[in-house]
Amino acid sequence: MTHSRIKPLVAVIATGGTIASERADNGASAPSLSGESLLALLPDLPVDLRPVELMAKDSASLTLADMQGISEQVAGLLADATVSGIVILHGTDAMEETALFVHLQHGLTKPVVFTGAQFTADHPMADGLSNLGAAVAAAIDPANTGRGVLICFGGRLLPAWGLYKNVSDLADAFRQSRPLENPPSPRLAAALDGIRVDIVAVYPGCDSVHLDASLRADAHGIVLAALGSGNANPRLVEAVRRCADVGVPVVVSSRVPDGLLISSYGGGGGGHDLANAGAIHSSTLRPGQARILLAALVASGATVEEIAKAFADAP
Repeated sequence: MTHSRIKPLVAVIATGGTIASERADNGASAPSLSGESLLALLPDLPVDLRPVELMAKDSASLTLADMQGISEQVAGLLADATVSGIVILHGTDAMEETALFVHLQHGLTKPVVFTGAQFTADHPMADGLSNLGAAVAAAIDPANTGRGVLICFGGRLLPAWGLYKNVSDLADAFRQSRPLENPPSPRLAAALDGIRVDIVAVYPGCDSVHLDASLRADAHGIVLAALGSGNANPRLVEAVRRCADVGVPVVVSSRVPDGLLISSYGGGGGGHDLANAGAIHSSTLRPGQARILLAALVASGATVEEIAKAFADAP
């Protein structure tokens, strides 16, 4: 008697993005392809594929509630014993944010892989199907479970922690600010309903108007997209003190994409002065991901000490 080998099952969650987009007659691109239609374009693979049609959005328009919806869909599939791996089709504008969000909320029992495209499905340089095929292959490799949530894109397979979009017009789009052997995996499963965390840009000569506006808007936390290794100026240092006085955590990240961030400079507005005023330095995460981690920590009721430890990349 012969026994047929059961193929692994990969669930593919469609959320929209460039991978699902085509250019309309007016020249604008928008998500128009379903997950099922994209899977039908793949060559024969040694897997079974299950499309999950969740939403059709450009990732620039996603809200924290949308990210929560994606995370909840992942949770259901993690609990489904028939599913061997999970792929999420997602726009690149906010892929690193949603990927980190899912990483923070779940202990993985199977691979979870995000992918997408830089070029629309009808573009001469369309890259979506090659990324999708590689992501499916990554999702059936059990060794990838222990690496946390991954992004498979442009020939790279990268952990979500510390990821950022590196370029807007090439297929090899993502890099890590500081690759870690064992990226932190805090389990922050609290829903982010009603949580507001703002990002405030720092630039030479800026004042505290935008940071103060976030306070007046009842932000639960603020991320500074600071200069260099996390520097600002004396006016922002005073504003950080005001935030600390009312219990609003401020995390300092940087507009510089790569490298370890250290709060070392003084001079009245450097990273050392910001830390003395109560700010928390993000050693690795850049502003977009820092916002996601801070929102998750605030929602979970983390203390200032716990927030500082999380942003220090403590495993």
